[in-house]
Amino acid sequence: MPKIVLVAPEIPFNTGAIGRTCVALDIELILIKPYGFSLDEKSVARAGTRYWPHVQLSEYDSWDHFIANEKPAHDELFLFEEDGETSFYTPDYPENAYLVFGCESAGLPSDLRCALKDRLFHVPMRSGVVKSLNLANVATAVVYQAMRAKLA
Repeated sequence: MPKIVLVAPEIPFNTGAIGRTCVALDIELILIKPYGFSLDEKSVARAGTRYWPHVQLSEYDSWDHFIANEKPAHDELFLFEEDGETSFYTPDYPENAYLVFGCESAGLPSDLRCALKDRLFHVPMRSGVVKSLNLANVATAVVYQAMRAKLA
C-alpha cells in the first residue's frame, strides 16, 4: 500500500487530519522531523479524533534517516509541490509508493526538490487566485488518486 510522508510538518491539525485519512485507508503515516508541534498536543489528537491511537505511525529524525531505513526505489518516490511539472493524475502509482509532502509554510526543502526534480508532481488548480491548497486536502486527494484502482 502507498505511504504518506510528511517532511517537517508545522500544523498539528493537518497532521491529525492526514492521520485520520491513513486510518480510514489502512496505510502508514511517516513523519520526518523537525515538527512544528508535539505529537502529544491535543490539537493533533483532536483532528484525528478518536482514531489517532490507530495511526500506523513511523518517525524519522531526517530525510537521510528515512531513506536509509525505508530504502525506497527512485520510482517509488512521488513528491508534491504546486510547481511540479507533472499532474498527479499522470503516473501509475506502484503499490509501495511514497507520497511525500513538505511543510505548510515552505513546502519541501530546495535540496530535496533539486535532487528529485523528475519526481515532482502537482495537484492542478484552475484559478490563478489560489497559490496553494491545504496540506491535508492535497494529501487526501493524492492518496485517493494513488489508490483509485484498489478502491474501485
